[in-house]
Parts: sequence; C-alpha cells; structure tokens
Amino acid sequence: MDWEEFRRWSEKAAGWGADYRASLRDRPVRAQTAPGEIAAHIADSPPESGEPMEDIFEDFEDILVPGMTHWQHPRFFAYFPANAAPVSVIAEYLVSAIAAQCMLWQTSPSATELETKVVDWLRQALGLPDSFTGVVQDSASTATLAAVLVMRERALGWRGNSQGLAANKAVRIYCTDQVHTSIDRAIWISGVGSENLVRVPSGGPNSAMDTQALAAAIERDRAAGLLPAGVIPCVGGTSIGGCDDIAAVVEVAHAQGLYVHVDAAWAGSAMICPEFRTLWQGVEQADSVVFNPHKWLGAQFDCSVQFVREPEALVRTLAIQPEYLRTHGHDGIINYSEWSVPLGRRFRALKLWFLLRYHGLEGLRTMIRNHVSWSQNLAKRLAAEPDFEIVTQPFLSLFSFDHKAPVGVDQEEHTQRLIAAINNDGRIYLTQTRVEGRLLIRFQAGQFEATAEDIDTAFDVIVEIARSLPQSYGAAL
Repeated sequence: MDWEEFRRWSEKAAGWGADYRASLRDRPVRAQTAPGEIAAHIADSPPESGEPMEDIFEDFEDILVPGMTHWQHPRFFAYFPANAAPVSVIAEYLVSAIAAQCMLWQTSPSATELETKVVDWLRQALGLPDSFTGVVQDSASTATLAAVLVMRERALGWRGNSQGLAANKAVRIYCTDQVHTSIDRAIWISGVGSENLVRVPSGGPNSAMDTQALAAAIERDRAAGLLPAGVIPCVGGTSIGGCDDIAAVVEVAHAQGLYVHVDAAWAGSAMICPEFRTLWQGVEQADSVVFNPHKWLGAQFDCSVQFVREPEALVRTLAIQPEYLRTHGHDGIINYSEWSVPLGRRFRALKLWFLLRYHGLEGLRTMIRNHVSWSQNLAKRLAAEPDFEIVTQPFLSLFSFDHKAPVGVDQEEHTQRLIAAINNDGRIYLTQTRVEGRLLIRFQAGQFEATAEDIDTAFDVIVEIARSLPQSYGAAL
C-alpha cells in the first residue's frame, strides 16, 4: 500500500466511523445473528494472492458489521460501559499511525513522560493524596494480578520469584463474593491457588465485607501456619455494586501487616465527583487502587490506571533488566515496562491526554452525574409500577429489578424469557445477575452519549415487553 492509497483508505475509514457512530440509534444494540452465521461467510483458507481493498472493505461492512454488538450504542445498558469518546478514537488513530513500542523511556520519551503527567492528573481528579503514583495498565485484570504478585512476594520475603511457591508456606488472600472474577484469575495465574482465596462473609445494604470475620480469618490462618498476604476490597462490584468499607478493611489488614488493593474498576471513575467519595472513604490508606478510564470515563479500551503508594515494591516484583533493556547515562528515569506484567506497551496515555483536555473534568463530571440521576429516576419509575420490584437499590447508576410472573408461571423462567425478549427486540440491551440465588435483571446507565430520552426509552421498552409476554408458557426455553 503506497502512501496515497493509505491516505485514501484512512479517510474512508474515518468517514465510515463517523457515519457509524451517528447511525447507532437506528441499529439494534445487540447482534441479531445466529451462532456460526458470520463464520459461514468467511473463507476457510487464507488467500494466496492479495485482494483489492474495495473487496475487503465491502466484506467488512456486509459480513462483519451485522455480527457486532454495538457497545457505543446510547442504549447499551448491559454489563458496564466500554466507552470510546470520539476524541479518544481520534487519539487512537494517531497511536496506530505512529505504532510505537513504548516499553522504555528511551523507546519513546514522550509516551513515558506524558503517562507520568496524565496519571497524576487523574490522581488529583479522584482526590487521592500525592503519596500515590501510578501506571497505565491494559486492564484491571492485569493491575490486580500485579497487586497479587506484590502481596505474594512481600509475604514470602521476596523469595517467591526465585524459589517458587512449593518451597514456601501457602499464601492467603482475602475478599468477598462481590469481587470480579478477575481476582480469581489473578489468584490462579500468580500460583496462589483458588483454595487460598478466602471468601469473607459480607452483608448489609452495600454487601460490605464483615471486618470482624476478616480479622478472625487472618488469625485462624496464621495459627494454622499459613501466610496471610493481602486483602482485595471492592468499590462497585460488578453484580449489584457491592461496596466494602475501605477504611475498616484497611484498619484490620494493616494491623496484621497485609497489603490492601482496592478494586474500583467501574465505580472509581465516579470519584471525580467529590460527592461520591464517601463510597471509598479510607482509600488514601490503601496500598494500591485500580480504576478503568475505559469503562465510565470515555477512554477507549484498553486503559486501566493502577495507583500505588510504594512503586518500589511493584518494580521489585516485576522488573527484569537484561543489558538490551537498560538505558545508560540516565539515572532516575521511569521504565513503565518494569511496572507491568507485559514488556510491550502501547501509547495509552495519549487518549487520556486528548480526553481530559477536550472535555475537562467538569464535562466528565456532568456526564457521570447525569447517568447516576437518570438511573435512579428509572428505578423510581419502575418501583411505582405494581408488577415490578427493585430488588437492589441503585449504587451510583447500577440497580437490579424483576417483574412479577403470571400466576402459575415459574418466576425464574419468566425472568429469563423477559430478558431474552428485551434483547431480541433490539432497542435496548440488558444483562442478568443473581442475588442470593435469585435471577434478576440488571440495569446500568453509563454510555458516553446516552441522553435522558434514552433512559425513557428503556422504561417504555421494559414495561411494554414485560406486559406483552404470554400469561402462560407452553414450550420450554
């Protein structure tokens, strides 16, 4: 591809992207294709000769786009958002064009120095003290894995990487059942093992960790000759927004010498609004914190920020410095590859810089406040309907609800049919969760370009479809 062709197709791709985003309200939110339908239109073998870009682009539009679920759709109310503000997309164009490998300071000084600055901007925006510094990771899964590795190494006296786990006592990590499954994966990958992830009981309106039970579990494990290493409390759990009392958890954990890593992957973005910071009171005493600007803040995936109070511990755990990765003659520089599990690093800081400069903190705060207000209003409207129940009250912009099944119809079957009917309708997209064994429908508002009218549409669709379902079901799901 010569540079004129590159220019022409780049302009076409950018134009297509603008048209696509502008047309999203006219598309069904979730892909409406059957399993295998897309694959049936893709060749079984790679081409021996190159094909014209016109043909490739046409197949992209005709074959692949119909099989996409539209995460940037303003009525995407499922999972958590994976926002890509338009200005972030533009920054990603530039990152892709430059295509730098930003693993070391010397491999792209601008990438390293901008990352240091924008991470500190975010620290200030969240109200965290200047005792924290941080790094842009690819995802909260990686940030949590890095934190668990630090917990492991501290508990083992920094011998785990050299001796392996078999030569040492079993390391124990503590959390509740409200945490994301990324914690389980971190436990697997770190070698700690799922049997050493201790689920502390939780309860109350926020499903918060029972800190007395936490203290008892730590004492019990020590007495059994095990090595308590760390606690992972959450702020805004994925299921229903479970929220631990961070101050109380830190007090117990630090009294026992344990490392505390706070998972605020989704809800952390809301902390740019000072009025929400009571939800993570005490976070300033944690050892590390992760939040995902690629969820609610508008930075295109992937972009997760991990704040740490002692970066030396993170570097001691992860850094490997063969001669070919050394930067000679420059003392005190940061090589962020030593703060991350992967060696390779994309220029993720650029989209944060574009995003924060273009929207400003006040623009982003307004977006988040609107989402919270709109979601809470929707919960009130549904609660006022006699056949609906709000089961878990809104935590920020997340809540769960159910619709009363017709007489003689199994409630779980009815809920399953309702959520399937809503998603097959295409106007909105929701997901389900379980609370104390009960299947519920989960709603969250967070898409970057959503409006109050989109939330009104959600109410109309939910009520309309719930009341149009048959009063009895003959066939199985």
